[in-house]
Amino acid sequence: MVLEWGKKFSVRSKAMKASAIRELLKLVDNPEIISLAGGMPDPTLFPKKVLAEISRDIFLNHGNKALQYGATEGIPALREALVNIGIEEGIQNLAKENLIVTTASQQGLDLAGKVFIDPGDAIIVEAPSYVGGLQAFRAYEADFITVPLDNDGIKTDILEGKLREAKENGVNVKFMYLIPNFQNPSGVTLSFERRKKILELSHQYDVPIIEDDPYGEIRFEGEKIPSLVEMDNIGNVIALRTFSKILAPGLRLGWMIADKEAINKFVIAKQGSDLCSPSSTQYIAYEFIRQGHLQQYLELVRQTYKKKKDLMLQAIEKYFPKEAEWTKPEGGMFIWVTLPDYVDTTEMFKEAIEEKVAYVIGSAFYPRGEDKHHMRLNFSLPTPEQIDEGIKRLGILLKKKIH
Repeated sequence: MVLEWGKKFSVRSKAMKASAIRELLKLVDNPEIISLAGGMPDPTLFPKKVLAEISRDIFLNHGNKALQYGATEGIPALREALVNIGIEEGIQNLAKENLIVTTASQQGLDLAGKVFIDPGDAIIVEAPSYVGGLQAFRAYEADFITVPLDNDGIKTDILEGKLREAKENGVNVKFMYLIPNFQNPSGVTLSFERRKKILELSHQYDVPIIEDDPYGEIRFEGEKIPSLVEMDNIGNVIALRTFSKILAPGLRLGWMIADKEAINKFVIAKQGSDLCSPSSTQYIAYEFIRQGHLQQYLELVRQTYKKKKDLMLQAIEKYFPKEAEWTKPEGGMFIWVTLPDYVDTTEMFKEAIEEKVAYVIGSAFYPRGEDKHHMRLNFSLPTPEQIDEGIKRLGILLKKKIH
């Protein structure tokens, strides 16, 4: 008798959906296709030689610890280094007890969902929002309340109305999920005034904030804006950070900063997930920071990505139809393109693949897939030549669609 696996799956698992981006990337695994779709760093910049030297020393001289299980919270040396980075940033009253090392920030999103969300609980997300966040929270059967963005980030007047409405209707809002810097997918940055307002609303309505900030250190223009966790003086913000964008995603390391009570609960939840993040990559990341390589590497990343961003904006200006609109990010990896309502980027994707160019469909970034006329473009991974040719191919296709 053949086992019917579908009858064994949990109700929760049936709510899970594959990442739209991951599924799309399977289609573009072809060297002939110019992919402007992924959110990956430029691998030619990875500090491979330095990391090789660090790794060799760690495995030969400290292998007994680096290859062993570690504390769930993370190895003490790395946590101390990350605390020092946070203090330099301006985070108040930060200590090791406020920090846990995670298996990249995606695990942080999963832990937040596991710890906070009961089926039917509401969470507030930006519209559009990060696919991985939506996927993590959907797995715990959250209801999504969406708030639109403009060039200054989430619209706080609408946010306030949604919080008020939820309270009046007895809706249990567990947290707000925000990506304040060079947001994925839109590339916009939350203004200082709106950050202040969001913190006021968080305190007023007793709703925590999850600040997901993978891109904050990749600012190549404009003035740095204090992070929400830096501005918060009550402890309502849970901050997620990652080495994936500031060093290498293959290390699979990130960290969470939060109130000690929340961290303790994340530790217990993490023990049920993976016991601990890899000791080996934690030691590598610690030594990379200790030896002073991080800022030098980040400067190279900023310079390179700025050039690529400028090239992409110039190409869009040159090749795209006048009816298209797009964001102009001051950092990060993404440009968000808005097209007339009648242009369905989901339907157009197959045609783009035929033209040997790929992007990410806008509907992937909405919890109910309600948006059809946007696309996300990535400038960090493709070469300058691929950027120009890829945008040219998209421009030709768009001009056929727009009338």
